Amino acid sequence: GGGNRQELRVCPLTKRRVDMHRFCNPNGFQRSPYLSARGNFANIFHGSTEEGYKAYHADKYDEDKNPNGIINFGTSENKLCFDLMSKRLTQTDMNLMEPSLLQYPDWKGHLFLREEVARFLTYYCKAPAPLKAENVIVLNGCGSLFSALATVLCDPGEAVLIATPFYDGITQSVFLYGNVKLVYVYLDSKITGTNTRPFQLTVEKLEKALQDARAEGVTVRALILLNPQNPLGDIYSLSELRDYLEFAKRHELHVIVDEIYMLSVFDESATFHSVLGMDRLPDPQRTHVMWGITKDFAVSGIRFGTLYTENQDVANAVASLCYFHGVCGTVQHKVAQLLKDRDWINQVYLRANHARLKAAHTYVTDELKTLGVPFLNRNAGFFVWIDFRKYLKTGTFEEELLLWKRFLDNKVLLSCGKAFECSEPGWFRIIFADKTHRLQLGMQRIRKVLEEREQEILAEEKEQPCQSDQDGKADSTDEIIFVSRHQEPTCASSSNLGDLIGLLQQQMRSSDWLQKNTAEQFA
Repeated sequence: GGGNRQELRVCPLTKRRVDMHRFCNPNGFQRSPYLSARGNFANIFHGSTEEGYKAYHADKYDEDKNPNGIINFGTSENKLCFDLMSKRLTQTDMNLMEPSLLQYPDWKGHLFLREEVARFLTYYCKAPAPLKAENVIVLNGCGSLFSALATVLCDPGEAVLIATPFYDGITQSVFLYGNVKLVYVYLDSKITGTNTRPFQLTVEKLEKALQDARAEGVTVRALILLNPQNPLGDIYSLSELRDYLEFAKRHELHVIVDEIYMLSVFDESATFHSVLGMDRLPDPQRTHVMWGITKDFAVSGIRFGTLYTENQDVANAVASLCYFHGVCGTVQHKVAQLLKDRDWINQVYLRANHARLKAAHTYVTDELKTLGVPFLNRNAGFFVWIDFRKYLKTGTFEEELLLWKRFLDNKVLLSCGKAFECSEPGWFRIIFADKTHRLQLGMQRIRKVLEEREQEILAEEKEQPCQSDQDGKADSTDEIIFVSRHQEPTCASSSNLGDLIGLLQQQMRSSDWLQKNTAEQFA
């Protein structure tokens, strides 16, 4: 977002992996004499990442007051369950006022809350033995937990390992706040060799990124895993989790596992496995799991995150930072009441939330299929990872940024792949956990931009010699729905053929004829 991208392109890949300053250097930025070097850098970083979010808050869509405002498909929030949560949070058991709630608590969190969190995680993570309240720490959100863990596990200038694309808020928490570097494990959409799905994380890729960093003299202290993964929506299998944890143990790395979307798996065909549910952790003293109510309970405005670690040195060090990141007593009471209401959670909330998420996801993905836009078909989180590469003429991050701005100019906010450090230009994340009328209008605005861009590319092709680049970046696989092979725009005749093939693929995949008319049934 405004960085010196020419400089970024020419610097070595390994250098990009560890040097965050590279893309936070907007041209013409005026250094403030009132800020320190760190303050100026934070100012630059904030300005380059918050442009869309600021525009949205200055011009929010409202069905009655501002129908031409910006629709936010960029911020990962669940807007489907306000009715359920507002009703539950205003019931009489939530309204308690005692002296202890208005006084300084144990910095780890009130004991009544930590006990409830331990019981909650034991149940929903399917822990083989009851989890202990002494291993629970409560902070005001998982962002604060990332900052605290980075601070107590790493010294300034050291690093943590993370696979790209990943949720960009981690950069602010770990690097900007904790002064800890991020070593990127670059994933791509190709299906080759051991890669059975797009953007697949493997131990081989982890090993390579770690060795590259060490070769440059960078000390890596930890590995961050997001499960379910944001923005991909991947859910790691039990064997994958075990492989990642064994890799970390071999190299004496801490593992920070963010499971904040664990209850937002909305399709019965997908199974989530928590690290806390494993029979045996390879290195329990270096395994730290975080979760919060922000996503799974659709209350992003309530800042609450919790850490579970068996390492008491880590627990006590993080707790010493809770003074800066505490949760107020009255909110701790409300969260405890919410988490203990197992009947309401299971019988009312989760059933309704999963049904609404699934319906919203189906609507958006059906629209994408109609447009012929490839995407990863996943069943967790609030997002779809979309392949807009065919709308980029030259396939650069500059073009990606221009397309992102074009969406914003047409009053729909998306998140572009560069914000997640995606290695391939042209991928975008869209948030679908929204009301139907906003989804319909937002998709109409997206369709308008894409159709205009398609016509522009066709017009440009007529004026230029026909060129074809078959260097496919997303191989044919059911993991990517509808148009599964990416190729650069070609001349009009082959483009029309590609459109026809894509249409036939869509019709075959959306039809249930093959399922209904099997060989066995004919026999």
